[in-house]
Amino acid sequence: MGYRFRHSICNEVYQGWDFDKAARHIRETGYTGIEIAPFTLAEDPATIPADARAEYRRIIGDEGLTFVGLHWLMVSPKGLHVTTPDDDLRSRSWDHILHLIDLCADLGPNGVMVFGSPLQRGTTGGATREEATKRYVDGLAGVAGQAEQRGVKLLVEALPPNQTDVVLSLDEAASIVARIGSPAIQTMFDTHNAVEETTPHAELVEKHFGVIRHVHVNETDGGHCGTGDYDFAPVLATLKRLKYQGWISLEAFDFAPGAERIASESLRHLESIIEKL
Repeated sequence: MGYRFRHSICNEVYQGWDFDKAARHIRETGYTGIEIAPFTLAEDPATIPADARAEYRRIIGDEGLTFVGLHWLMVSPKGLHVTTPDDDLRSRSWDHILHLIDLCADLGPNGVMVFGSPLQRGTTGGATREEATKRYVDGLAGVAGQAEQRGVKLLVEALPPNQTDVVLSLDEAASIVARIGSPAIQTMFDTHNAVEETTPHAELVEKHFGVIRHVHVNETDGGHCGTGDYDFAPVLATLKRLKYQGWISLEAFDFAPGAERIASESLRHLESIIEKL
């Protein structure tokens, strides 16, 4: 059998659904992976007991799905910030990341953690961008050992300047990966968040392919795939040519169409492009 993409979906589009019913629908729609936003499981994900973690893992496996990883890492509990000059708050915030590393490993092997969280990493408290970025890098380096030990990859996500002022390009994210030098600290590509990149996206993916471990797909306005005019073909063609082994994961921000439409229409749209590559 030739090369095939692996498709997953971020679970927060299933707001209001029981976890088992969402997992079933994901599988029935044609996805083989599930990516989880921790805030959908608990206000403080660190408090999820071992038996509940085992039950989530069982449901995922029983549906024939693969646990892909976590994203939206710092939505809850509220008030955390990883680059603040406040030493105590910053320490508690990185402790939260350590707890999520454990959660990620408990939910399934080889998981990734997409570190976007713009509001919790941008400059605050009078810090400069350089100071905040250094604290971000130092924090990542500080949790890298735990991630390595638990088999988790923490992914630095570049975000556009209308979301944050810390790590604004894939070039910058890749330089942080090189600076830390841990196999547990890598990066990823997101079609929506690359909107301000000046290099064509396919070229950008090829340039940094060696450190890209995950791909998020969505329209540049945050809608699900096929509702806008983003041309997914060049990026998908590059990933196919380079035999990308990670996941293509749908992360939609507009939930209004409902989970059924979002999941189905996105996957069918991507499949219609892939069959022509």
